[in-house]
Parts: sequence; structure tokens; C-alpha cells
Amino acid sequence: MAYIELPDELPGIRGPMAFRPETAKPLNDLAEVLLRSDNTLSRGDRELIATYVSYLNDCFFCQNAHGGLAQHYMQCDMNYIDGIKKDYLASDLSDKLKALLAIAASVQKGGKHVTSEQVEKARQLGATDREIHDTVLIAASFCMFNRYVDGLNTWAPRDRNFYIERAPRRAVEGYANYDPHS
Repeated sequence: MAYIELPDELPGIRGPMAFRPETAKPLNDLAEVLLRSDNTLSRGDRELIATYVSYLNDCFFCQNAHGGLAQHYMQCDMNYIDGIKKDYLASDLSDKLKALLAIAASVQKGGKHVTSEQVEKARQLGATDREIHDTVLIAASFCMFNRYVDGLNTWAPRDRNFYIERAPRRAVEGYANYDPHS
């Protein structure tokens, strides 16, 4: 049960967003820019960064909601996404994306954990300054989103198919005009 009075039918971040729609709009606008705008990182890559940070933060709702989107965009299954979460270095991801996930993991621990060596390695593997910037901001934002969801003790459907089935619709609708009731 959530710590405050939230709509019972709205899981995860949807309940708090319905509770305070005036804060939901800027949060969703940020997610839209970070996860869906034109970028040299694919939408799948960016959703994967969000998923990985949410996994590190043990936020069930966010890691599965964004994991569903990552698997949708990457045209894989959730077992593949789960393997990346457990050991991205052993995955078949590009070396550049692995370097960016390392940066995201450092941000998750705290911004000062990111090292110049990590950034230089990402650059050597082809990451642009914008990709590094966006990785850091996605990771930092998802730490906030995860703490928002879990700090209010929101509920999340345990059936992961819920997230997989919603992913195509969310991929089309995006975040900017997100209606938590839909």
C-alpha cells in the first residue's frame, strides 16, 4: 500500500503522476527528450540505460516498464534484457554501449564515482560528448524516478507480461503527452 493516498488502479509512477499532474508534465517532458528525441543513441540503447540504472536501484516497476520498451525497440525478449542487467560485459552489446553502461552504473552510485578514465574509454570507443552527457542525465534522472516510485511505496504488477504488452503502445505514445490513466 502506498504511503499516501494514490489512485489504487495506477501502478508505479502513474499513481504519483496522477496525484500531482503539475509535476508530472515536466518529468514526462524530460523523459521524452532523454529517451525519444533525435539522438545518435537509439531509443533502445537509451531505454536500456534507464532499465539498467533502475535494476541497480532495485526499482521493480521502472526496470520492467523500461525493460519492456528496451526489448520492444531492440526486438529481443526480456531474457536478453535480464542477461544484460546481470552482466552487460558478457553481452553482445557494442563496446561503446558497454562503456556508457559503466558510466551509468557509476552515476547510480553517485556522480563523483564517474571517472575521467571511464569517459575517455567511452570516447575512444566512439561515444560523443552528447552521448556521454545524455547517459549521465538518463542515469541521474532514473535515480530520481526510481526513488519517486519506491519512496512512495507504489505498487507494481508482478506479471512482467504487463510491461511487455504495454511497450508497443508506450513506444507510439511517448512520454510528453503521457496520461497516467491510460
